[in-house]
Amino acid sequence: MSEYNHIQTAHCENGVTVSLLRQQGLEFINEPLAFGLGSGLFYIHIPFLKVNGGPAISFRSMPGSIFKRTCKTLNVKVERKKFSNKQAAEDFLDKQLDAGRTVGCQVGVFHLPYFPKEYRFHFNAHNLIVFGREGDNFLVSDPVMETTTSLTRAELEKVRFAKGALAPKGHIYFPKEAAPIITNEMINAGIIRGIKHTVRDMLYIPSNVTGIRGIKHTAKKVRKWRDQVGERQAGLFLGQIVRMQEEIGTGGGGFRFIYAAFLEEASERLGNDKLMGISEQFTKAGDLWRDSALQMAGIYKGRITAQKDFDHAADIMVEIAEAEKKALLDLSKLKLR
Repeated sequence: MSEYNHIQTAHCENGVTVSLLRQQGLEFINEPLAFGLGSGLFYIHIPFLKVNGGPAISFRSMPGSIFKRTCKTLNVKVERKKFSNKQAAEDFLDKQLDAGRTVGCQVGVFHLPYFPKEYRFHFNAHNLIVFGREGDNFLVSDPVMETTTSLTRAELEKVRFAKGALAPKGHIYFPKEAAPIITNEMINAGIIRGIKHTVRDMLYIPSNVTGIRGIKHTAKKVRKWRDQVGERQAGLFLGQIVRMQEEIGTGGGGFRFIYAAFLEEASERLGNDKLMGISEQFTKAGDLWRDSALQMAGIYKGRITAQKDFDHAADIMVEIAEAEKKALLDLSKLKLR
């Protein structure tokens, strides 16, 4: 296998962003900083979309947005392409690899042969890096795995053109040219801009299914599901939330821990001690998300199935919403510079 510096991270798009930018010489970038600069923290309950028959919930911004925003903040020009033709997608990938480029690809996880079977389900917003080719085997660095691996041409085509919600359509992306000199002032300005973007998205989007209101919206649904669809189906819905939260990247709790780490770094870079206190608030929110997952998993597995158990799961979500609302309001009141 070609020499490559594989970086393991908690979340796939964070990891792809960090690896691609470090290859451009941006050694300062790390996972929390990429997540914060890219305004990755979010919540949305998509009412018209189901994943594996359950509610479609995301704890982060749209796929691709973390890479796009981080690169824009750091003035790194990128190229992104999607394809309707598989051969065109294959030819374009070959061309980039022949030119010595390392590229990011959006893929579906269901047909990834190196994923454990219990993690293979129909989710099409996973990200990985292709960093070389040996014959018809493509060298792959998946940030959530411990080591690099490889996929055959047929295997890679299958996951790049997975069907269903958020179909990747051969999506490929990479920094187009070497990054310019990046000053601390640019990084600090990006941190402030990223924080403001997250506050806006979580508090002020006029929708009942996004941000803090979205968390409370899901809580209301959780209270009603047992009566509406029955104990078993309601349990399956909660199991799907747990899967979206804990198995797809880092989900609810993990993303809050990463954002807490970002605010800790922001505190040091901006010289603002108040950010440390807000970082601790997000850590506590992350703990509550983990409590929520345990409660929902208990219902899904049939250990606790009374209405009061569904109500308790909803109560935890309301507590999470209030905790995150306070942290975000505290962030919005800071005079950052």
